[in-house]
Amino acid sequence: MKVWIDQDLCTGDGLCEEIAPEVFWMHDDGLAYVQETAANFGEDKRFEPGHGLPGGSEGMARIPDGQVEATIEAAEECPGECIFIEVE
Repeated sequence: MKVWIDQDLCTGDGLCEEIAPEVFWMHDDGLAYVQETAANFGEDKRFEPGHGLPGGSEGMARIPDGQVEATIEAAEECPGECIFIEVE
């Protein structure tokens, strides 16, 4: 499964990061992004300033094993309804 965030809809309240911090992170711009971390997948795909910040479906990331339920909960709780989950 993969997940992405539509930053145009993001309210920046950070619920997603609270619920699933291994999947979501809040950037300095006040918006949430998804990440793939080396701890989960062997390489780091967390985008930082200077490296471009792919938003929307360009920033799609795999959901780590054990984080599917938390990711779904984050999507359901998101006030901006900006989290999208895709099944491969």
